[in-house]
Amino acid sequence: MTSFVGRRQEMAEVKSLLSKSRLVTLTGFGGVGKTRLASQTAQDVQRAFPDGVWFVDLSALDDPDLLVPTLLETLQLEERSSRPSMAAVAEHLADKKALLILDNCEHLLHDCAVLVEDLLVIADGLRIIITSREPLRIHGERTLVVHPLPVPDGEGERLSTEALAEVDAVRLFVERTDAVLPGFSVTDDNRDAVVQICRRLDGIPLAIELAAVRLRALSVQQLLDRLEDRFKMLTTGSRTAALRQQTLRALVDWSYGLCTEPERLLWARASVFSGGLDLEAAEAVCSGDGIAREDVVDVVSGLVEKSVLVREEYPVGVRYRLLDTVRQYGRDRLAESGGQAELRRRHREFYRAVAHQAYALIFTGAQLEWQRRLRLEHANLRAALHACFDDGDAEDGLRMATDLLYHWKTMHQIGEGRRWLEDGLAKVTAPCESRAWALCYGSWMAIIMGHIPAATAMIDEARELGEMLELPSLRAYVALFSGMTAVYRGEIDTATGLYEEALAGHRAAGDERGQVLTLTRLCLTYGRKRDVERAAAAGEEAVRICDARGEGWHRAYAVMALGVLAWREGDIARAIDLEKESLRFNGTMEDWLGVGINLDVLAWISVAERDHARAARLIGALWAMWRTSGRPLLQFGHLLVYHDECEASIHQALGEPAFRAALDQGARLSFEEVLAYAMQERAPAAPDEGARCTSSPLTRREMEIARLVAQGASNKDIATTLVIARRTAEGHIEHMLSKLGFHSRAQIAVWMAEQDRLAGAHEFEGPSPAAPRGPAVAGSPEARRGARQPGRAAR
Repeated sequence: MTSFVGRRQEMAEVKSLLSKSRLVTLTGFGGVGKTRLASQTAQDVQRAFPDGVWFVDLSALDDPDLLVPTLLETLQLEERSSRPSMAAVAEHLADKKALLILDNCEHLLHDCAVLVEDLLVIADGLRIIITSREPLRIHGERTLVVHPLPVPDGEGERLSTEALAEVDAVRLFVERTDAVLPGFSVTDDNRDAVVQICRRLDGIPLAIELAAVRLRALSVQQLLDRLEDRFKMLTTGSRTAALRQQTLRALVDWSYGLCTEPERLLWARASVFSGGLDLEAAEAVCSGDGIAREDVVDVVSGLVEKSVLVREEYPVGVRYRLLDTVRQYGRDRLAESGGQAELRRRHREFYRAVAHQAYALIFTGAQLEWQRRLRLEHANLRAALHACFDDGDAEDGLRMATDLLYHWKTMHQIGEGRRWLEDGLAKVTAPCESRAWALCYGSWMAIIMGHIPAATAMIDEARELGEMLELPSLRAYVALFSGMTAVYRGEIDTATGLYEEALAGHRAAGDERGQVLTLTRLCLTYGRKRDVERAAAAGEEAVRICDARGEGWHRAYAVMALGVLAWREGDIARAIDLEKESLRFNGTMEDWLGVGINLDVLAWISVAERDHARAARLIGALWAMWRTSGRPLLQFGHLLVYHDECEASIHQALGEPAFRAALDQGARLSFEEVLAYAMQERAPAAPDEGARCTSSPLTRREMEIARLVAQGASNKDIATTLVIARRTAEGHIEHMLSKLGFHSRAQIAVWMAEQDRLAGAHEFEGPSPAAPRGPAVAGSPEARRGARQPGRAAR
C-alpha cells in the first residue's frame, strides 16, 4: 500500500544472485526492509517463473511441525492424511519453474534449513528467496546482507535541499510523513532536523516509518528532541502489522529473544564501545562472567549472523559495529544488569594500553598500522579519555592524551589534543613526570597552531620540571621546541644553537626519534644560513636513521627538508623528486600537515620553472587544507618567508583575476585530486597504446575505476557512473589494492597520477574532475617503491 523507496542496487544484486544460485538468503537487522526487497524483486522477475511466485509468511508460526502444512496452504494444495505432506509438495513442484519466498525464518532456522534442502532436491526448476536475520548455512546458499537505507553523510551539508531530499532515507521519511501530513517536504528550515532524525534512526526503514507517524502531533524539531528515548517514542505502528513491527522496542526485543545467553551478554557489553570494535577489543573488554575469552569469537560470529553486529572490513582488519538503535538497547540492558561501571573501567584500561602501545611504536615500521588503527578507534579513545578524567585517575588521562600526540596530528585534531592536555594539566597540578611531558608536547601543538606565547610558557615550565625531576631526555625536547619558537621569531642563529643542544641530548639518551626530528630542522636552518654541506649531512643522516628502523613518517619530513635545500641551491629536478617522494608517503598517511608543506614547496618550485598557473592551483589547494588543519609551516617559521614570496610572484605574473581563478580551481580539488595533480609532471612522449595496455597490471574496468578514484569519486559515485552495484565497485577496489600491494584509496590516486606522468599525460588545466588525462601504464619500479611502506598505510 506504500511506495517502494531506493534499493535499486540491492534489487540488481538479488536478481544476479538468483541467476547463479537456486537459494538466495537476505539477511539483516529487523525492520531493515528484507521483506519489501524480496517482494519487490519477486514482482520484477515473476515473468521468468511461469508456474508462479509464492510468498510464505512464517513470522507468526511458532510450531515447526506446521511448516509443511503452511506451505501446502500457500500452494493451495489439499493435504491428505493418507500420505506424508512433503509428498504432496514434491508431486506439485517436481516439474515446476517457480519462485518461493520464505519470509522471516530466523526463529525456525534449523527446520527451515531442512525444508529448503528437501525442496531443492525435489524440484530442479525451483528458486527460493529466504529472509532471515541470519543465514540457513546450507550447501549452495548465496547470502546478501541488506543494510539500512543510505543517510546523508558528512558531505550532506554541501547538498542542495532538493538533492538532500533524494537521499534514500530522507526520501522515505518525506514520503511516509506526507501520508500523515499532506504537503510535507524538506525545506531550508527543517532540513537539518530531518537529516538528524534519519541519522539517529540509522536509516532503518521501519524506525523511520514509525517516526513519521509521530508528526501528526509534533513538529520535526520536537520529534528530534524526543528521539533520545526512541523506544518510548516509536510506538505507533500500523495496527495490521505483526506485533513486533508495531513498536521499535518490540522489534529489537524479538532479535534479543533469538539470541543465546552469551550473545545477549556480549550485545549489552559491546554497547560500551563507541564507533565500533575489533575482536581483540571484544575479547579484552567483553569476556568473563559468563563468556570465556576463547568463546568470544564464536559469540561475535553468532551476533554477526543474527545481524546484531555489523561486520565491516578495513585494511587493518575486520571490525564490528552496532547500529545506534541496537547500541542504545544494549546500554539499557547493561544498565539493568548494573554492570556499566565495570565495563567502562575495562574499556578505559584497554584503550589506555592501545594509546601507549601506539606511541611506543611510533618510530618503527609499524607506525602506519597503528596510526590507522587509532583513526578507526577515535570515538573509543575519546570515550576512554572522558572516563579517565571523570571516573578514573586524571594522571592516567593526561598520560593517555600525551601518548596520542601523533594521533591528534594525523586526525587534524591538534586543537582537540591541546584541549585534552589542558584539561589534564588543570587536574594534575603537582610536579610530576606526566605533567612535564604533557607541557613539553603541548608546546609543540601550540607551535603548530601558531600560538607562540602559550608554547613559550609551557616550554618554560617543562624546562623547570625537567631540571627538578632530572629528566635529560625531556630537556632535549625542550631545547628542540625552544628552537622552533626561535625560528618562528626569525632568530635563526639562536634556533640553530638550540637544535645543536637538542641533538646532543638526544644522542646521549639514545633517542633516535628525537635525533631525526632535530636533524630535519637543522637541515633547514643550516640551509637558511647557506651552510649547504652541513645541511645536506643533517638531512641525509636523518634519512639513514629512519631507513635503518624501517620508518617512513619522520623520514618523509627529512626528505622534504632535503627538497627545500635542493630548491634553494637551484637543483630543481632533484627538488621535485624529493618533494614527490615525501608527498607519496604523507599522502598515503593522509598527514595533511606534511602534505601541506609538500604542496607549498612544489608551488615554489613551479614558480622557479615559471609555471605560475600550476603554482597558484597548488596554493589554492593548500589554502583549502589550511581551513581544516592550520598552517603547517608554522612549525618551520622561516619557511613562511618563501611562501609569501611565492604568492607575491604568482600574483604579479598572473594578475588579480587569473590569480584568483587559479586559486579557486585548486581549492575545489578533493584530497585525492590534489595528490594526483601535485604528482604530475612533464615527461617524454608516451609509448604506443598497445604497449600501455599490455603492461598495465589492472584490467580495463579496473583502470576506469582507478581513474575515478584519482578524481575523488566515492564508491557510490563510481557505481552510478559505471552503472554497476556499489558492492561491485567496492570489490573491484579491494582487488586493485591487492594487485598493487596498496592499502588505501589515496595510494591508488597517487599511483594513477604516476601512470599519467609516465604516459606523457597533458597537464591538468582546470577544476573539472573529468579533465582528460593520458592512458595509464604499469607503475615503474621507482613508482612502486615510492608507494610501498615499511608498515601499514593510512586509510
